[in-house]
Amino acid sequence: MNKILGISLLLFLSQSVKAQNVELPKQVSEKEIIEWRRHIHQNPELSFQEIQTSNYVADLLNSFGNFEVLRPTKTSVVGILKGGKPGKDVAFRADMDALPVQEETGLAYASVVPNVSHACGHDSHTAMLLGTAKALSGMKEDINGTVYFVFQHAEEQDPGGALDIINTGVLNDVDAFFAMHVLPNMPVGHIGILPNGAASTTSDGFNLTINGKGSHGSMPHLGVDPIVIGSEVVNSLQTIVSRNVVPGDLAVISIGKFQSGIANVPVLCEVAEFKAKTLD
Repeated sequence: MNKILGISLLLFLSQSVKAQNVELPKQVSEKEIIEWRRHIHQNPELSFQEIQTSNYVADLLNSFGNFEVLRPTKTSVVGILKGGKPGKDVAFRADMDALPVQEETGLAYASVVPNVSHACGHDSHTAMLLGTAKALSGMKEDINGTVYFVFQHAEEQDPGGALDIINTGVLNDVDAFFAMHVLPNMPVGHIGILPNGAASTTSDGFNLTINGKGSHGSMPHLGVDPIVIGSEVVNSLQTIVSRNVVPGDLAVISIGKFQSGIANVPVLCEVAEFKAKTLD
């Protein structure tokens, strides 16, 4: 199993679209992986809405042969490949959901869905795991144990889809889990591995509403401007990291939305709203 596991990890971690110096098994071609990735990229779906994506993945797994394909939740897929020899059970996981972001790349395979795009690389993750699945489907008799291919829904939206899958019990027998994430600041063809400790941050979100008092823009002294207050709040939040976190520790507070008022109208609004995330 150690040899097969090593091959599996190499396949999963190296099958990015432009991976260098990687010889893929004859069962799968670079052209196929690119085709899968571009199809998913062009047809993104938001968290808990991955109907077409999950169906696409399930159909491909069924076409590979040797897989038991399960649908533990409405928009997730688990492919199970039972090896020809006894051994432990391992799982490889990829996420499938997209973000509520308009794509403006101009690519031939750019998103055709308004205000939704694969801006976080989940299309690549899914294509890479599909490539790994197809390659290993042709090595069934050499595998000791069972390999689970987990295509998770709703990674981007709290609390996420992972718990939904776990709670079905479909992964109860898994002994070890492997996952990865593409990084645009990594050189092409390189793999980063952390031997211990956290590989990435976890996040918490919060919403904040500031209630002011409206007035005409020519008479601000009669109102309480939530935009001015909100601007101070945004700046002050950054001092949490710079003055309360131990230097060297990783922490980020990012304001992703600050909305208030109506453009081109000379009236002080009454409410300002924030959406933010903290990373630690």
